[in-house]
Amino acid sequence: MGKVIVKIKLTNYVEEQLQKLKRLKTKPRSIEAEALVDTGATRLYLQSKLIRALGLRKEGEVVSRTTNGSRKRAVYQAARLELQGRDGAFQVVEVDDDVPNLLGQIPLEYLDFVVDPKRQKLIPNPEHGGTQMSEEY
Repeated sequence: MGKVIVKIKLTNYVEEQLQKLKRLKTKPRSIEAEALVDTGATRLYLQSKLIRALGLRKEGEVVSRTTNGSRKRAVYQAARLELQGRDGAFQVVEVDDDVPNLLGQIPLEYLDFVVDPKRQKLIPNPEHGGTQMSEEY
């Protein structure tokens, strides 16, 4: 399977909520970027420069297992991720600026997207008829 790269919009979720409560007079910081769809990754991983541009604050750390072994990574406040008309708020894990932004399995499942390996595209889950759904068993 080849690479699947998508355009995403990211917004500082905390600032967005403060603006809705009328406690922030300016618009929340927002940026557009590209992300590599990585079904082997778990979360939303963003480059340091994007985290700084969004003004996200560090909330903790997580141990990340990579092809080069385990590594501690910083975890930041949530960003609203918008993709193909769907959105959700996700904590952000920091990656170095020379690593691509990664869209992992948790945001993919939440937004109800799957990879179409034949066309090398990200598509709405065809089992749900184009409608975003949540599954519970």
